Amino acid sequence: MPTVTHNSGTVHYRRAGHGPGLVMVHGTGGDAVSNYAHLVPGLTDLRTVITPDYAGSGQTADPGGDLTLDLLAGQVAATFEGPSDLVGFSLGAVVAAAVAAERPELVRRLVLIAGWTHVEDSRLELGLRTWARLAATDPASFAAYGPLMGFSPGFVSEAGAEALMAGEPPHGTLRQIELDLRVDIRELLPKIAAPTLVIGNTQDHLIPVRHARALHAAIPGSEYAELDSGHVVLHERPADVIALIRDFINVTNE
Repeated sequence: MPTVTHNSGTVHYRRAGHGPGLVMVHGTGGDAVSNYAHLVPGLTDLRTVITPDYAGSGQTADPGGDLTLDLLAGQVAATFEGPSDLVGFSLGAVVAAAVAAERPELVRRLVLIAGWTHVEDSRLELGLRTWARLAATDPASFAAYGPLMGFSPGFVSEAGAEALMAGEPPHGTLRQIELDLRVDIRELLPKIAAPTLVIGNTQDHLIPVRHARALHAAIPGSEYAELDSGHVVLHERPADVIALIRDFINVTNE
């Protein structure tokens, strides 16, 4: 697995395909493999796909100290091999937005999936705090809570509980959820200059879809698409996600 050095330590990432770069940032409690391994083959004919693991996920260690948005954005930026398209899911969407705002020279086109601007309502806060408490104290309930909040009811019923139950929380999950609760990117969003597509999910119980709509409204000139899915749309509607990404990044008039 390739690595790059950041001031927080060694960042691990995966690389596949050919062509211009496409960096894909995973969400809370995920990593490059769990979020994107099944999507990467649908993009490698167009792009060299880079999927980093940020602090506390995959093989990238948590350096301790304050886990900040700046730290994660810096780790992701370090994996760029040149100007690239950038995709982020959930916390990865927040991280990707920060990279696009602060390092505009790196980002050609930006796709933000199931993201948010800040924790502004009690429902979102309650959902995240419950997730954090279960990660810290009750692994069995944590494993059940993930499918209930992460997928639409119909998808859970069809797939079956056992197929969707998570195991032990990944080592960085709790600190990543705590960061979810703190982040506020409202001041960064007007700085994003890259053409941007925001994707919301109509049955998202973890990050309700109005947060994706607010993210779209705050980014000048952004485009918006909505899928009939729960939060983890990467697994619930993978073909639709790939199609939206391909259509948005595969432009020849820039």
